[in-house]
Amino acid sequence: MPLAFVLALAASLGIHAAALFGTDIELFGGASDEPVVLRAELQPPPAVAPKPAAESKPVVKPVAKHRPKPARPGPLTSSKDVADTPVAPATETLPETAPETPETTAVPVPEPVKPLLPAKGTIRFMITMGAQGFQIGRAEHTWEFTEDGHYHLSGMTETSGLVALFKSVRFENESRGKLVAGGLQPEQYLTRKNGKDANENADFDWPNAAVRLSRDGNVRPLAPGAQDILSLNYHLAYIKQPEAGATLGVVTGKKYDRYALDSLGEEEIDTPAGHFRTLHLRAMTDTVTEIWIALDRHRLPVKIRFTDKKGDIYEQVATEIGTP
Repeated sequence: MPLAFVLALAASLGIHAAALFGTDIELFGGASDEPVVLRAELQPPPAVAPKPAAESKPVVKPVAKHRPKPARPGPLTSSKDVADTPVAPATETLPETAPETPETTAVPVPEPVKPLLPAKGTIRFMITMGAQGFQIGRAEHTWEFTEDGHYHLSGMTETSGLVALFKSVRFENESRGKLVAGGLQPEQYLTRKNGKDANENADFDWPNAAVRLSRDGNVRPLAPGAQDILSLNYHLAYIKQPEAGATLGVVTGKKYDRYALDSLGEEEIDTPAGHFRTLHLRAMTDTVTEIWIALDRHRLPVKIRFTDKKGDIYEQVATEIGTP
């Protein structure tokens, strides 16, 4: 193969790799059903807001009616009493309603659960492009579960070989949170590109069922069981009957959307990390993402295939599963 052709091919792959490893590529692409979900979730707050306002107004009106009555025996005393009357219920109501919300939401959250994965572990992947499987990069995921019910996931993806010579890109992401009865519950998602903050982070506020995206500062309603783009891969182990499919909310750092996972059945696949009996899952929007989880290895993701809008195919295949 002529050297000029190899260099041109590597340069082209470098451009594609930069797009793949950059934060523009999201695991499940875009979705059009999110606005419907958002409208449904945003309707309850306005309905609740008018109720306390309506209750506070009638409290003030009857007090105003009582003012003339005590004004006859002693106007100074009655005015103080009237002033004390509305203030007391207002100050009592605010502290009572404020703690009630966190108490009710915090009850189901802290349920200690034993992890399905080993306490610590690592998966290493090679990343290829196209039908011929030209290697353009590598990736590594590490996880750790602590005894107090928390988890820490870290991911690294970078270009390699000839591609790295033309376009060196290193993308890192990190997910921290709790392990609860329903699976992973992320609390913070962080991203870095070439060692610098990528500003595509997310803070999860579960008591208020909301997530804040650092990219634009928007706060979005959060559905139960929602994941970030990294924790999703390891939350699949906790989904009941994944063979029946599921719908999940996913935070990519840029946005929050809900996606439908379809099950394509069991498949036997060979990877550099070994032979696995897997369940093939797929999410389809304007792009296609497929995940093969190893049924006999804690449902770990051993193969991921991403097909972009142009039809270009990228595969991430496990090469090693072990300890850090």
